[in-house]
Amino acid sequence: MHRRRRTAITASAALLLATPLLAACGDEARPGAAALIGGQRIEVSTVQAAAKDVRAAQARSPHAAQLIKDSGQLSRAKLYDFIVDRVVARAAEDAEVSVTRKELQQTKDALAQQSGGEQALTAAYLQDRGVAPDQVDDAVRREILINKLAQSLGGTGTPADQNRLQEAFVAASKALDIDVNPRFGRWDDQKLELQGYQAPWIKQVTQQPQPQPVPPGGA
Repeated sequence: MHRRRRTAITASAALLLATPLLAACGDEARPGAAALIGGQRIEVSTVQAAAKDVRAAQARSPHAAQLIKDSGQLSRAKLYDFIVDRVVARAAEDAEVSVTRKELQQTKDALAQQSGGEQALTAAYLQDRGVAPDQVDDAVRREILINKLAQSLGGTGTPADQNRLQEAFVAASKALDIDVNPRFGRWDDQKLELQGYQAPWIKQVTQQPQPQPVPPGGA
C-alpha cells in the first residue's frame, strides 16, 4: 500500500469508523438539513453525495476492500469536514488571513512532488483521510489557512501559541452557532468534536501548529 507522506498538518490513517450512512433529517424545524452553520444549511443530500464520492474513489483503488472496511462512518466524517471547513474559514476571516489560487496550486504542486506525483498525492488523501480526488483542493486550502492562521498568531509552537490557535477555532465555532441534526450527533464548540468524533489532524494542529512552507512566489 502507498506509504503516507505527511505534511505539517496531515492526518494519521484511521480517520473513519464503521456506521451506516444516515437518512434524511426528521426534524420539522430543518427538514433535509444535516446542520445549520452561521445560518446556512448543509443538506443531508450534500453530505451523502460527498460520502458517495469517497466510496466511489475507494472502489477504484487497488486497496478497495481495506479502504472500505476502515471507513464506514463516511457521512459523519464528511459532515465533520464541512463543519471544520466553515470554522477554519471563519477563524481565518477574523484574523484577515486568506489563500490565493496561486498559493493553492503551488502548495498542491509541492505536495505532489513530495508524494511522488499527483496520483500518489490523491491516493494518500483518500487512504489517510477519506478525501476523494475532487475534494483535495478544499482539504489543501484548509491546511494552508490553518498554517497561515498559526503563523499570524505566533507560529512557534509554544504552549501560548497553541492556546491562541485553539481559542481562535473555539471563538469561530461559537460565532457560527452550529446546530447539528441529532441523527449526526452534537457539535462541541470547546472540543471541536462531533459527539466524540474528532479527526486526528485538528488535534495535531491545536497541539503542535507547524507552518507549512508555501513555494517561492506565493502571494
